Amino acid sequence: MSWLVAEDQVLATLEVADTWKTRLKGVLGHTHVEGAVLIKPAFSVHTIGVKFELDVAYCDQDLRVLDVVTMAPNRVGMPRIRSRQVIEAPKGSFERWGVRAGDQLEVRL
Repeated sequence: MSWLVAEDQVLATLEVADTWKTRLKGVLGHTHVEGAVLIKPAFSVHTIGVKFELDVAYCDQDLRVLDVVTMAPNRVGMPRIRSRQVIEAPKGSFERWGVRAGDQLEVRL
């Protein structure tokens, strides 16, 4: 199991989607998500077929947060050219965790 960490504080459990199959699936088919999902590589996401609102953090290759948005179901996100990874979590998670643009995140095993 992996952990999403900011400033040595564990924010959530983290599922890493880094294969074609796991990236394609993302959170599809889930009725909710425990923790967060890291999709890499990715510069855009969609919520087509997702049944709940998501917080989405677009991150660069070093996992620095470039932008944070909330997406409703059945939407296509605008690509972020500098984004190389995307973190998805249930709506409200990033506010609760204090995640915002400019933050440096990391993945720990």
